[in-house]
Amino acid sequence: MGDMTNSDFYSKNQRNEANHAGEFGCTLEDLRSLMELRGTEAVVKIKETYGDTESLCRHLKTSPTEGLPGTDADLDKRKLIFGKNFIPPKKPKTFLQLVWEALQDVTLIILEIAAIISLGLSFYHPPGEGGEDCAASSAGGEDEGEAEAGWIEGAAILLSVICVVLVTAFNDWSKEKQFRGLQSRIEQEQKFTVIRGGQVIQIPVAEIVVGDIAQIKYGDLLPADGIFIQGNDLKIDESSLTGESDQVRKSVDKDPMLLSGTHVMEGSGRMLVTAVGVNSQTGIIFTLLGAGGEEEEKKDKKDSSHPSFHPPSTTDGAAGANATDNANASLVNAKQQDGAAAMEMQPLKSAEGGEGDDKDKRKANMHKKEKSVLQGKLTKLAVQIGKAGLVMSAITVIILVLYFCIDNFVVQDKQWLPECTPVYVQYFVKFFIIGVTVLVVAVPEGLPLAVTISLAYSVKKMMKDNNLVRHLDACETMGNATAICSDKTGTLTTNRMTVVQAYVADVHYKEIPGPDSIPAKTLELLVNAIALNSAYTTKILPPEKEGGLPRQVGNKTECGLLGFVLDLKQDYQPIRTQIPEEKLYKVYTFNSVRKSMSTVIKLPDGSFRMYSKGASEIVLKKCSKILNGAGELRIFRPRDRDEMVKKVIEPMACDGLRTICIAYRDFSNNPEPEWDNENDILTDLTCICVVGIEDPVRPEVPEAIRKCQRAGITVRMVTGDNINTARAIAIKCGIIHPGEDFLCIEGKEFNRRIRNEKGEIEQERIDKIWPKLRVLARSSPTDKHTLVKGIIDSTQVEQRQVVAVTGDGTNDGPALKKADVGFAMGIAGTDVAKEASDIILTDDNFSSIVKAVMWGRNVYDSISKFLQFQLTVNVVAVIVAFTGACITQDSPLKAVQMLWVNLIMDTFASLALATEPPTESLLLRKPYGRNKALISRTMMKNILGHAVYQLILIFTLLFVGEKIFKIDSGRNAPLHSPPSEHYTIIFNTFVMMQLFNEINARKIHGERNVFDGIFRNPIFCTIVLGTFGVQIVIVQFGGKPFSCSPLQLDQWMWCVFIGLGELVWGQVIATIPTSRLKFLKEAGGLTEKPEVPEEELNEDVEEIDHAERELRRGQILWFRGLNRIQTQIRVVKAFRSSLYEGLEKPESRTSIHNFMTHPEFRIEDSQPHIPLIDDTELEDPALKQNPSPPSSLNKNNSAIDSGINLTTDTSKSATSSSPGSPIHSLETSL
Repeated sequence: MGDMTNSDFYSKNQRNEANHAGEFGCTLEDLRSLMELRGTEAVVKIKETYGDTESLCRHLKTSPTEGLPGTDADLDKRKLIFGKNFIPPKKPKTFLQLVWEALQDVTLIILEIAAIISLGLSFYHPPGEGGEDCAASSAGGEDEGEAEAGWIEGAAILLSVICVVLVTAFNDWSKEKQFRGLQSRIEQEQKFTVIRGGQVIQIPVAEIVVGDIAQIKYGDLLPADGIFIQGNDLKIDESSLTGESDQVRKSVDKDPMLLSGTHVMEGSGRMLVTAVGVNSQTGIIFTLLGAGGEEEEKKDKKDSSHPSFHPPSTTDGAAGANATDNANASLVNAKQQDGAAAMEMQPLKSAEGGEGDDKDKRKANMHKKEKSVLQGKLTKLAVQIGKAGLVMSAITVIILVLYFCIDNFVVQDKQWLPECTPVYVQYFVKFFIIGVTVLVVAVPEGLPLAVTISLAYSVKKMMKDNNLVRHLDACETMGNATAICSDKTGTLTTNRMTVVQAYVADVHYKEIPGPDSIPAKTLELLVNAIALNSAYTTKILPPEKEGGLPRQVGNKTECGLLGFVLDLKQDYQPIRTQIPEEKLYKVYTFNSVRKSMSTVIKLPDGSFRMYSKGASEIVLKKCSKILNGAGELRIFRPRDRDEMVKKVIEPMACDGLRTICIAYRDFSNNPEPEWDNENDILTDLTCICVVGIEDPVRPEVPEAIRKCQRAGITVRMVTGDNINTARAIAIKCGIIHPGEDFLCIEGKEFNRRIRNEKGEIEQERIDKIWPKLRVLARSSPTDKHTLVKGIIDSTQVEQRQVVAVTGDGTNDGPALKKADVGFAMGIAGTDVAKEASDIILTDDNFSSIVKAVMWGRNVYDSISKFLQFQLTVNVVAVIVAFTGACITQDSPLKAVQMLWVNLIMDTFASLALATEPPTESLLLRKPYGRNKALISRTMMKNILGHAVYQLILIFTLLFVGEKIFKIDSGRNAPLHSPPSEHYTIIFNTFVMMQLFNEINARKIHGERNVFDGIFRNPIFCTIVLGTFGVQIVIVQFGGKPFSCSPLQLDQWMWCVFIGLGELVWGQVIATIPTSRLKFLKEAGGLTEKPEVPEEELNEDVEEIDHAERELRRGQILWFRGLNRIQTQIRVVKAFRSSLYEGLEKPESRTSIHNFMTHPEFRIEDSQPHIPLIDDTELEDPALKQNPSPPSSLNKNNSAIDSGINLTTDTSKSATSSSPGSPIHSLETSL
């Protein structure tokens, strides 16, 4: 949060307290300190200070039953004194900050330096022009215009840099604004029920004030801190604040403290709001998160010694100090008071980065945002190109200087006269300028702009595809994703429970039955049981849009049952009106222990009837009777129950349905039953029916998942649901196909498999599991985080996995942060999840993720297309400038012309190529890995091929053009001569070739039809035609500034004809197979840490099938060896602790492999290598082609790596050891 905003809040509040403390019986401070207490302490404090909750209500001038009067004056006064229920958002970055961030790009820095040198030199006018005899003007005539136009070059580059920076900054800024818009829209939609003036009304969360009486029920997220004043069975999940997963039972006399941001898990009741906004517990933490981050940076610069928070002693002045003092004071107090409160600090961890133990770690997390793959590759490419340009320009300068010196001092045998020095210097400076020109031509100015435009355009379009991108690079990372870990509820399914099967009146209906097929008596009981025995807040409302689905409000399962009532053509509303909520005699609310909910009503004759519903296996055990086909009771024995479980419940469960049993029981009114003795009440029930409820799979999901799998992305389902339902849904979605080799396991089992005896998680064990894992059921948020981290850190496959994760709950925060791309749900997601995510799915739909993949790949391809085009221009321009300068000492392409080609055309080309819409065919290829080069060999072939064509024609025109066109040669024109037609033709031809090559650049994988889908991209067509039009204007009317002279029609025809030749030549290039051209290199790849040991490189690649045959034997021997190691590990363990203190990170001590990895202990002893397999070296098929090794290789230890010659990087487990060498004899080595 911007610290100023908060401090304003506080300082205002402090000032106001002084004026108004008299009006209310307690101040803001009193309430804040009260809210920091927990449990009995709080009760004691309330008793001591106020007497009881009633009198606390009086102090706050509110009534526990009537609520606040709700007059505007009163509400405003409360907002003034106790603050609004609104947490001021982080101050957005200013536009200037964004500009500064954009300037940090390497390519831009190279450009800026080149431009500044170029500009500086253009203003350098050497002294006196005397001493004509000093040197023959061998350096060729540079005309006046050229000298005057020298500054244009540098200025233009700076202009392009400014463009890029402004576009980037503007994008970030508008994106931020969009995101805030979405946030505020979401915030306004959140409503909460309060009592004002005796009326129960719903108001936006931001309108809640201190003193309000709020009604809470299960499923609510509490919007403010408060004190529980009345209600039943209230249990709260405070894990979002304390990190403790156990539900906390609240009661008026034991623990009445309710905290904002926590979830009501069961029960209902009323609370008195005592702290809102920045003063609530969540607010305090938010303040620390926001203000904390900024201040820490300032403080860390000053002193990194004190870990304690101290107020910012910098710019914020007193007000800022106030803010953090308050926030910190509260934290410090909390810490001193008791253990439970010390847990307050937890959320800092969960919200920041999963493990921000201390400031340094958190700072590291904040700053060390890994560069996105694309950025890394581009930076590397820019540096490579820059180096090449530097070399070329250095060679140019050296050649020119040598030529000049030899010509003057050797051939003409002149002396170096002191008075001539300035003149010589002037020549040398001119040579240097030519060199800089070559360098400037070499660096692709359009590159950063192309990237920015491409990303910005994609992000804008992705908005339409329901992806709100929060971090630009997430868009492009998504194109490389190899795994998606998705939630089930709401993402893969609709999150609308519907009854799809029912067992009623002795019949198992696979579809919903008609109302007439059920006996009237049974139907009436059924409708009553559903309507009364559910929270009255659960309703089904008409759809918002025409033709939409009815809206489900409240508990989803109950909505499903109410929907069942409506499907039976009955209505639940009249029954509820007849028996309103107050008339319900007793309610046993649903909880995780009972797994059922029961409601008792008093019948007109004074007797009681109890309706129950709950998980069928629980409720059926308590049933002794059942309604038969005629609506009569019949005895229901245990063996009937077992049969029913087999015939009805298990088939339903196998279809992925949740089964719910609805039952009732009648009681006489004398004597009245002991209602508190639950066990006696909840038995001897009569079963009415059993229904199967499902959360149907979204219709578009199976198709989306099929696309993902085709695109080489593995979809895994991580859900809290039980394993049968999860498996059934996974089959419906197509995540698993019967007959495949996959794992579906529960969280418990997953944890058992990945932990060693000490309970520590081992990467190797995770590596055994994740490649086959498809469904992780009954999983906790930590399991999700562990899985994501395990997949990302895995070195099992040669490409590092790029993992996307979807999540909606607060608890998904850590996993979303850890993943390469985190998707949060826009509708169902909590704020914490959205804060941690990179992309927000505004429609909560899995198929939008596929769109994101498509756009991500499209960005990557667009940039490759642009590079292919831009580098062709650059290669040609550099070589032309270089040879021109060396041979004719005057570049055929003038600075201003180069500028037009380089800046304007490339900028527009980047626009044209970057706005290509994505096609479905993008999803047919596997993801590019992190180490795949940006410029593939096919693209290299295209670049060099077209460069050859262009150079041949330009040099032909340069040296024999005047003869072909029968015009004056422009080569050795005298000084100040008007622009020649000859050079204009060269320039024009050059531009025409670029124009047509732009069409060629639309395809980068060697496709033949370059016009494919060209009309789907109107921007492209407009730009190509527009550039052509401007080129005509420049040539015909450009005159002196552009060094052009007007051309005749036939000359124009020739230029266009040569340009068209590009398209034909493109087809010729496409015919040459890339595989033949061995000399082509890729460029702009990101190499990972070199994992390839030398032996592997020198070895000839052996046949795979041969190796596979040997694998079985190798494996047996390997396991024998392993068993021996294991016996020896114990010995080793004994003295390892003392020996390797400080040698390795503690977490890497868990495996023998890493123990042996250490450089000091490389097993390279003088033992002869003993090959295990008859001298045939075991090659490693797994690492070469198929990522999953053949047969049942044991995947963790190097059963696939035949050598224990381990690499020296401790963090990579044994799998990266060299596949080359045979296993050493293990006993001797250990």
